[in-house]
Amino acid sequence: MSLNSTPLGERVHISFFGKRNAGKSSLVNAITGQTLSVVSEEKGTTTDPVYKSMELLPLGPVVIIDTPGFDDFGKLGNLRIKKTREVMRKTDLAVLVIDIQDIISDEPGDNVSFSDIYTLIMESEKELIALFKKNEIPCIIVANKVDLLEKDASFDVLAKHNCHARFFKFGETPATETSSEPMSLQKDEANSTYTSLGNERPATTATSSEPMPLQKDEANSTGVSLGENIIYVSVENNFGIKELKRVLSEITPKEKNHPLVRDLISESDTIILVIPIDESAPKGRIILPQQQVLREILDVGALAIVTKESELEKTIKKMKDKPNLIITDSQVFDYVSSIIPEDIPLTSFSILMARYKGFLNEAIKGADAIDKIQDGDTVLIAEGCTHHRQCNDIGTVKIPMLLKNHTGKDIIIKTCSGREFPEDLSRYKLVIHCGACMLNEKEVKARMKISQNSGVPFLNYGTLIATVTGILERSIRIFK
Repeated sequence: MSLNSTPLGERVHISFFGKRNAGKSSLVNAITGQTLSVVSEEKGTTTDPVYKSMELLPLGPVVIIDTPGFDDFGKLGNLRIKKTREVMRKTDLAVLVIDIQDIISDEPGDNVSFSDIYTLIMESEKELIALFKKNEIPCIIVANKVDLLEKDASFDVLAKHNCHARFFKFGETPATETSSEPMSLQKDEANSTYTSLGNERPATTATSSEPMPLQKDEANSTGVSLGENIIYVSVENNFGIKELKRVLSEITPKEKNHPLVRDLISESDTIILVIPIDESAPKGRIILPQQQVLREILDVGALAIVTKESELEKTIKKMKDKPNLIITDSQVFDYVSSIIPEDIPLTSFSILMARYKGFLNEAIKGADAIDKIQDGDTVLIAEGCTHHRQCNDIGTVKIPMLLKNHTGKDIIIKTCSGREFPEDLSRYKLVIHCGACMLNEKEVKARMKISQNSGVPFLNYGTLIATVTGILERSIRIFK
């Protein structure tokens, strides 16, 4: 990974959900400006989630995710739905894509109002909406394929509707009115009137006593915050795409409540970073958590000194003053702790990442379970990334060896990596996760929640190594 690249874990994840053939893949291609997903009239074309990193200004770096249809069926279809559910664990914002023709064709009668469409969408997509609510995922509704309604719909009305559409910020509740009546566009805002979707396309200058409603949270019988508006789009003629990108780009991500290191240091401080260079170190670069910590130190204006563990003692002796903090790779925790004075604060990149991702307290609690492991217990070692396993790999070799040597028990070790993480953890006694630098905070917390719901302790590499080397208390003292 380039030093200039924004890691996946730091990008806003925007996922596109909906039924098969609703136009999710076409919409993703239109948003990204690339033919990423295969598009076909055949239902079930998208078989696996498709990921695309891009810049969506002024929001910044994002990941766009195209998912299989949520109405799939059969053995293979169920596997696709499972993958879609897994995507929800990492989704910061959901885009619910609706084929507007499907909604209207299900309604008897010739005239269906926008209000009716909204109600029908809430009913037809109630399962997905319930999942969004359960996973606390904000959602915006996109009514796609409006070009198929060109004889029925006033496009200037839809266009002005889209121009006024907006989405609420993360962590905020959309503005609500005390009235139970839907909010309407004012004439000076829309300069047009609402018309039903009937058999004939109405004239844009027509007048009506019924204004086009902007749907409000009160209209949502599920109680889920979906934003005030539906965006009407047509990928076929590029209608509404610009407005949808605007709405998405104006979202302000919620600031992290868990800094990495900047709140622990000051401008005048000297920080030593201990970075081993061994067979597991990527050739020509340092790993992501080390990059991120180094960048925050530079942002604060503190002095960063980078050294290998073999040069640490020599480095400290050359310094006029003691360092204010030493941050080390957890794998050399024991050695580093043994050669530096007790009065010099010490922690690790992995422990800082646990704090940054929001699960340090849970990891510390999970450390208590290490000494309770018995013969025959199964432990899951999970990593958020995939990499070539070497002979002395930390996840498959070093951590299992440390755990078995410390407990003296005959333990069964299971591993998973990348986007795979079991939904059922009932067979495990302990989950040990990596630093999760490649996962966003939402997915890490989702994995932690799965562990909590299963009654399985959840910790990471850093807290495990600190515990078995007897320095956990020292490694977290700086946070107190």
